[in-house]
Amino acid sequence: MQEPLVVVAAGAALSVLAWKVHVRLRLSRAKHPSLRGHIRLSRRLARQVPFYEYDADDAFAVDGASDEIVERRKAAFARLSEYLIAKAPKTREEGRALEPKVSDMQLTNANRVPFQFRGLASKHLPVGAFSDATDGVRIRDLDGNWSYDVGGSYGVNLLGNDFYKTAIERGVERVRELGPVLGPYHPLVRDNVESIRHISGQDEVSFHMSGTEAVMQAVRLARFNTGRSRLVTLCGAYHGWWDGVQGMGHQRPVDDMYMLKDTSRDTLRVLDTRGDIACVLVNPLQALHPNRGASSDAMLLNSSRSAGLDRESYSAWLKELREVCTRRGIVLVFDEVFTGFRLGPGGAQAYFDVRADMVTYGKTIGGGLPVGVLAGRADLMRRYRDDRPADLCFARGTFNSHPYVMASMNEFLTVVTRDGWDAEACRQLEIWDRRRSALNGMLAARQLPVRAHGMASVWMLTYETPGRFNWLLQYYLRAEGLALSWVGTGRLIFSHDYTDADFDAVAERIVRAAERMRDDGWWAAAPGMTDRAISRRVFKEMLRRRIGGARTDRPNEAGRPPVSAQRAGGDP
Repeated sequence: MQEPLVVVAAGAALSVLAWKVHVRLRLSRAKHPSLRGHIRLSRRLARQVPFYEYDADDAFAVDGASDEIVERRKAAFARLSEYLIAKAPKTREEGRALEPKVSDMQLTNANRVPFQFRGLASKHLPVGAFSDATDGVRIRDLDGNWSYDVGGSYGVNLLGNDFYKTAIERGVERVRELGPVLGPYHPLVRDNVESIRHISGQDEVSFHMSGTEAVMQAVRLARFNTGRSRLVTLCGAYHGWWDGVQGMGHQRPVDDMYMLKDTSRDTLRVLDTRGDIACVLVNPLQALHPNRGASSDAMLLNSSRSAGLDRESYSAWLKELREVCTRRGIVLVFDEVFTGFRLGPGGAQAYFDVRADMVTYGKTIGGGLPVGVLAGRADLMRRYRDDRPADLCFARGTFNSHPYVMASMNEFLTVVTRDGWDAEACRQLEIWDRRRSALNGMLAARQLPVRAHGMASVWMLTYETPGRFNWLLQYYLRAEGLALSWVGTGRLIFSHDYTDADFDAVAERIVRAAERMRDDGWWAAAPGMTDRAISRRVFKEMLRRRIGGARTDRPNEAGRPPVSAQRAGGDP
C-alpha cells in the first residue's frame, strides 16, 4: 500500500517542480538579455569592475590611431583645456573649494566621462558648478560668460526661466499673509486639485515633495489596495533614486521587483499568468530608447548608444499592456515626472492614447519649486479600510502642500489649462520635430557623424562612427557656449521659449563643435575599428586589472608595447 502512495507523492512533487521550473523559465524569457535586464547579476558584476586610468601619453592612442593623429589630438586637447581654464577661473575655483564638502558634486564630477579618462578630464577640462543669472534661454556663470541653456534644469524648465521666476514671485505674494504654515491648506490647493484632476483624468490627488516620493506612494498604494507584493518595471527605465526601483548599482537586495523587457510579448505573458503583481511602472520617455538606460556620457565607451522614437509602435505596445493589466487587475502607473506637460497637457496618456490607473508628476508642475504629485483612481488612492480601521497605508510629509509651492504651482497650472494651450502644445511638438530634422540635415551635409534624436523637446545625441572619444563633444559644446547637464550629450532639454533665432544659434554651435572634433582627429580611429572590437578591448583591460595585471592593451599601428594603466588616484 505504501509503494503506490510513494509513487503518487513523488509524481506530485515532480509536477510541482516542473511547474515552478516552467514559471521561472517564462520569467527568465521576459528579462532583457543585456546586463540591464538582470538586476542581481549586474549588481555583482558592478562590484567587480576595477578602477584604472589611461596615462596622459597613451590616452589619446587607445583606439589605435596613427602617431600623426595622436599628436594632433594632444595639441587639440591642450588648446581646449587652456581655453576652458582661462574662460571661467572664478567659477572653477568656487567649484574646487566646494566639491570636497558636497557629495553630489563628487558624484557628478566623477561620472562625466568613462572612468578610464576621469583623471585626465577632471584635471584639464574643468566644468563650472555655479551660475548667478538667467536671461531668456541663456544662463550666466560667475565670470560673466553667457551660454545657451540646454540642460533644462533636469526637465523643470519647460516654459522658460523668466516664467518660473515670475511664477515664484507672484506665488509668494499670493500666500504671503499665511506664510509657511503647514497642516491647514491654503485655498489655492483646491484649484490645483481640480486642474490636476482635469489634466490627468483621475479621481484623486496627493502632494509630495519630489517625483521620487510620488512614485514611492504610487507603489505603496498599489500594493496596499491590491494585496499583492510584486512591482514590475521595464528594462532601462528610471523611476527615481530609491532602491525599490533601482535596477543597477544599488546595494540593498530587492526581492519584490521584476525588471522585464519593454515592448515584449514575453513580458505580457508573465503579467497575464501571475497573481502576485501589484503594478507596472511605465516611464514614457523609454519610447525614445526601449530597453536602454538613461543616457550619460560616462557610458560612452564606444558609439553603440542608439535611439529612435516610433510613436505608433510604442502606442500599440502600451495598448496591449493596458489590456493585460485590466484583465489581471494590475495597476498601470505612468511615471510622468520627467515627460509631464512636454507632450501636451494630457501627457503620455493623450500622446499615446492610453489611459493609466495612476499618474505621477514632478519637475515642472511646481512652477519652479520642488514638488511631486500623484493622481489616481479613487479606489487605488485609498489609504485605509473602513472594515479594518487599524489597517493603514500611512504616508505623510511635513512639507507636502507647502503654501509657497502650491501658489507657484497654481501659476503654472493656470497657463497649461487656459484656452488654446492644447493647440500650442501640439504646435511645440511640430516645432521641435522640425528643428531636430533641420539640425540633422546640417550635420549630414557636412558629413559629421553626430545625430540628434528626441521626444518633443528632450533630445540625445548619437554617434555614427565607432570611437573612444565621443565623450569629448560635451566639452567642445561647452567651449562653444552651450550649458549642458552633468550627463553631457545624453540629454539635451530645451525650454519652450526658444525662438527660431535662439535655436539657430544653438544648432550652429553644435555643428561647429562637431567640426572641431572631426578636424582635431577624435573620430580618426585605426582602420577596421568597430564598436564590438572596442568593447572587447575594454573588457580585456578590466579583466587584466581585476586579476592583478598592471598593464592594459591598446591597439597600435607602430607595434609599440602595451601601455601601463595608471593606478587609482594618481595624476594623469
